[in-house]
Amino acid sequence: MSIKVVIVGGVAAGASAAARLRRMDENAQIVMFEKGEYISYANCGLPYYVGDVIQKRNKLLVQTPKAMNRRFNIDVRVMSEVTRINAAEKKIEVKNTVSGETYEETYDKLVLCPGASPRIPDIPGINSSNVFLVRNVPDSDMIKEFISAEHPQNAVVVGAGYIGMEMAEMLMHAGMEVTVVEASSQILAPFDPEMAAIVARYLRKKGVKLKLNSTVASLEGSKRVEQALLSDGSSIPAGLVVLGMGVSPATGLAVEAGLAIGDRGAILVNEYLQTSDPDIYAAGDAIQVKDFITGQSLYLPLAGPANRQGWLVANNICGRQVRYSGAQGTSIVKILDMTAAATGKTEKYLKAQGIDYRAVHTHPASSATYYPGSTEMTIKLLFTPDEGKVLGAQIVGYDKVDKRMDVLATAIRAGMNVFDLQELELAYAPPFSSAKDPVNMTAYVAGNVVSGMMDVVSWADVPGRVAAGSFLLDVRTEAECQAGMADGAVNISVDDIRKRLDDLPRDQEILAYCRVGLRSYITCRILKQNGFNVRNISGGYLSYPDYQ
Repeated sequence: MSIKVVIVGGVAAGASAAARLRRMDENAQIVMFEKGEYISYANCGLPYYVGDVIQKRNKLLVQTPKAMNRRFNIDVRVMSEVTRINAAEKKIEVKNTVSGETYEETYDKLVLCPGASPRIPDIPGINSSNVFLVRNVPDSDMIKEFISAEHPQNAVVVGAGYIGMEMAEMLMHAGMEVTVVEASSQILAPFDPEMAAIVARYLRKKGVKLKLNSTVASLEGSKRVEQALLSDGSSIPAGLVVLGMGVSPATGLAVEAGLAIGDRGAILVNEYLQTSDPDIYAAGDAIQVKDFITGQSLYLPLAGPANRQGWLVANNICGRQVRYSGAQGTSIVKILDMTAAATGKTEKYLKAQGIDYRAVHTHPASSATYYPGSTEMTIKLLFTPDEGKVLGAQIVGYDKVDKRMDVLATAIRAGMNVFDLQELELAYAPPFSSAKDPVNMTAYVAGNVVSGMMDVVSWADVPGRVAAGSFLLDVRTEAECQAGMADGAVNISVDDIRKRLDDLPRDQEILAYCRVGLRSYITCRILKQNGFNVRNISGGYLSYPDYQ
């Protein structure tokens, strides 16, 4: 007798589960319900469709109901909203959103992939006709149609996460002046403040206005929104408003069915992605998962994990038991010509959790510096102080950022430490890298910290240390220093250090920096072996503006 599997929701997790189920069991009866019109679309591509980078709408549609039925023999029912689960009788209640008809469907196994709902603030004007979300294909259609018909001059993006940043870029492409309003003190929450500051500075240079530590109090206008009134009392013109404030797990069905909800507010699942009812599985943006690095609870609505979770659910339903080992949060975003990527834990998270760590910053080149087009990137690596196990990484740059981040994300998954990273033999030719890849170079810096060859300090800690009596030493050339120095620093070039040891205090901590950290590392080695108490400032003078 064949098994009947009912899947609630398509897109990443649901469509992945359905296709894998069919590949594993040709005789299974598979029914997929989707309350919208589209079962499988590239939601991460929606901002680029709005901005005409992706011009053909059908390119976003990964699978249509007809194509999925033809290839996989799956009963796909769109415009069908599952309104209730009767777990005791193994039935669901379904409402056809076109006809209004309601009916029941039985199941042997149920897979919940309801996704997440966008956060919408309860403020005056939020329901105006020129306020938009970017969650699905119809949302994107409405924005494109509005821009084409109304030609707005000013746009306000509420929220400075990935969607907000991508939409800011696309609206700029459409010729609008863009203001991004963000409630926190930084853009891009998956990054530490000094790394996000690099992107913020770049955006401002390109003309994007950033209103940090601000919220929208109301959206005002006669017939539709004309301006956004902020919490500080200021107002900004708004011919179009896009909400990108993040999402919340869609747990309504699960809660009503009595399924357990986790401490992160999402559906609780075990390592096989079963809910508290063993015949009901869940995957995607609605579930709470395990943090691969810390083992703690995590809510992480990302497309990559959702796809894998759907695949795993299908395996487990078909008797091929595969555990879900957790998510680490690898992500990347393109912002104009800049790329920002992250994986694992941030410094702010590690501090908040009381987890001991060390951090280094480097500024390596994307390819051989003598090869045309080489650009600089900033890498931040977080690791354990004892064995140098990689805990997290962030990269901001212009070229080949994804290549380095993929290596570091793999290193975390493999449990590697900084010494393992030093040994990696990575692809090299001048157009692609230097002989010592940026990953290798950063690992050598981190290895010096773990092995005790060098002590590091962050620019964030420098003002307090200087106020407490530390000596700030700039070891760049005099010409470099004429272009700018850190407040209170004394300049002695690295090449003059040995002959000027008597000019340095032996009874004070010395904090040394150069442009990127290499010359100051050499200085630290000289001074340490001459009996000085010295630390290298991570990232050098290039990182100094990021902490101001």
